[in-house]
Amino acid sequence: MVGGSQLENANPLIYRRSGERPVTAQEEDGEVADRIDGREVFDLIRSINDPEHPLSLEELNVVEEVRVKADDDESTVCVAFTPTIPHCSMATLIGLSIKVKLLRSLPERFKVDVHITPGTHASEHAVNKQLADKERVAAALENSHLLEVVNQCLSARS
Repeated sequence: MVGGSQLENANPLIYRRSGERPVTAQEEDGEVADRIDGREVFDLIRSINDPEHPLSLEELNVVEEVRVKADDDESTVCVAFTPTIPHCSMATLIGLSIKVKLLRSLPERFKVDVHITPGTHASEHAVNKQLADKERVAAALENSHLLEVVNQCLSARS
C-alpha cells in the first residue's frame, strides 16, 4: 500500500534484469574521453525503485534499453518510459524520478527529455507536459515531501 490506499497494480509482471555491460579497455583508459551512450544512461536509471512495489523500473519493464537514446555530440538524452498500467497515478512521479536521476548524474551540458512511451498511458500528454516544463519540475522538487519520495525511489535497496 502507498499512502494508505490500495495498490493500483497489485500483481505486476516482473521481467528478468538484463546483464551488466562488460567494461571495455577503452572505457578503462583514463586518457580517452568517455562518451555517454544509451546503455550508460540506461545503467543509471534501471535500478530506480518503483514507488509502489519493492522492484526496480527495469524489473517492471517501465524502462528498457531500447527506449533510451543518448547523443554525446548533441548533448541530448531522451528516455521513454512505460507505466505498468494505462491509468497509473504514479506516472508523473516515475518520470520525475528518472529526470532527477539523470540531472544529478549527467554533465550539466546535457538536455534531458523524459516522456511516456506513446500510447501507453491515458494521460500521457498531461504527464509529458509536466515533465517537459522546467519550472514545474523545479517547483515539484521544492516540495519537501515530494523530494523525499523521489529520493526514496533513487536510493539503493538494501
